[in-house]
Amino acid sequence: MQRSSVVVGDFPVGAQLLLVGEGPGATEDEVGRPFVGKGGQLLDSLLAEAGLDRGSVAVANVVNCRPPGNRTPTPAEARRCTIWLDRQLQLCAPSLVVTLGLTALRWAIGSGVRLRDMRGAVHEWRGTRLLPTYHPSAALRFGPAGEPMAMLRADLKTAASVLS
Repeated sequence: MQRSSVVVGDFPVGAQLLLVGEGPGATEDEVGRPFVGKGGQLLDSLLAEAGLDRGSVAVANVVNCRPPGNRTPTPAEARRCTIWLDRQLQLCAPSLVVTLGLTALRWAIGSGVRLRDMRGAVHEWRGTRLLPTYHPSAALRFGPAGEPMAMLRADLKTAASVLS
């Protein structure tokens, strides 16, 4: 992996919601924080729409370093970072984990799962609840009228209702 920063995540004390993404992009690598680029700005906006304050939400990624060319992390790269993410999950002990995209869902469930088959429902998982949804970058890629945007928006509203 090539990187400027190791992006370990944001973990506010008492966070009941943990968002797990794929890995840092260029802006995140530069700043050293997860979801601060365009995808993060969209995520902040959708969280606010759902009544969730980004400052009280824990945010992490499957890998802590930006893969070369911003490609999807390999399974080996994801396995190397899993120990860190699993420990962060244990320490944070959230009431709900929202996986953002297929890489994060595979971290949680394993390979062979399809996001479209699991999203939109809350699943019991590792003693907490899991809500898979689309990654903000997919929502940006397909545009404001695209299905990933609508699904991400709806799923974050579901997350807010589960936590209230």
